[in-house]
Amino acid sequence: MKVKITRNAAKKLLEELNKEENKDMNIRVFVTHSHGDHAHYGMDLDKQKDGDELVATDKDISVLVDASEPMLDGIKIDYLYSAQEEGFVITNPAMGNHGDH
Repeated sequence: MKVKITRNAAKKLLEELNKEENKDMNIRVFVTHSHGDHAHYGMDLDKQKDGDELVATDKDISVLVDASEPMLDGIKIDYLYSAQEEGFVITNPAMGNHGDH
């Protein structure tokens, strides 16, 4: 499994992970639903469970994913700033999913 985290996302994720109440937690990305050749993703803080893969990234943040879910392989976690809103965006360019539709 591969996971990419952008610099903007890493900054925001580390803010959460460095809080005392989250010291034993990891970032978890999961599929909320999929249809056709793409999926929609969710993210939360969680502890590792059976069936999870803890994927190391180049931003020194490890991400929990369900090892049996192929739509999680190749995900990209980004954090976007815009005039209307800001927040995390998770896509999977490896599966042809480049954003919401």
